[in-house]
Amino acid sequence: MAQFMGLAKTVLRNLFSKPVTTSYPAVPREYPERTRGHIEIQIEDCIFCGLCMRSCPPGAIQVNRGTGAWTINRFDCIQCGYCVEKCPKKCLSIVPGYTAPEEKKHTTSVVKPAAEGNAGQAAAAKAPVKAEADAKAE
Repeated sequence: MAQFMGLAKTVLRNLFSKPVTTSYPAVPREYPERTRGHIEIQIEDCIFCGLCMRSCPPGAIQVNRGTGAWTINRFDCIQCGYCVEKCPKKCLSIVPGYTAPEEKKHTTSVVKPAAEGNAGQAAAAKAPVKAEADAKAE
């Protein structure tokens, strides 16, 4: 009988109190400020100076000035934010949350859009970067 009374007390307390857990699927999680996230780039503003690449502790970022390509290996990135702090044009940012899962390991390559007169060069430069990312994934 004493066990039943203890259980009844717990049930009544839970009925009239606020839930302890969060309602995650219904309400998206809000990440606190300065939480790690994932790196995003606004490639149109990038000048390909390479400061982000040199400041990255694990070496996850690669910048190729010749082809206008910026590449990050998301599995090597530790989301420390040094690249964001060092970028002189402030084109890098840390977005709270996590990147969407993928089926296989890959690197993210971004190529700066070409000017109207250099459209052929941009297409030629984009193909080797994509092939290089796929070769590293395997």
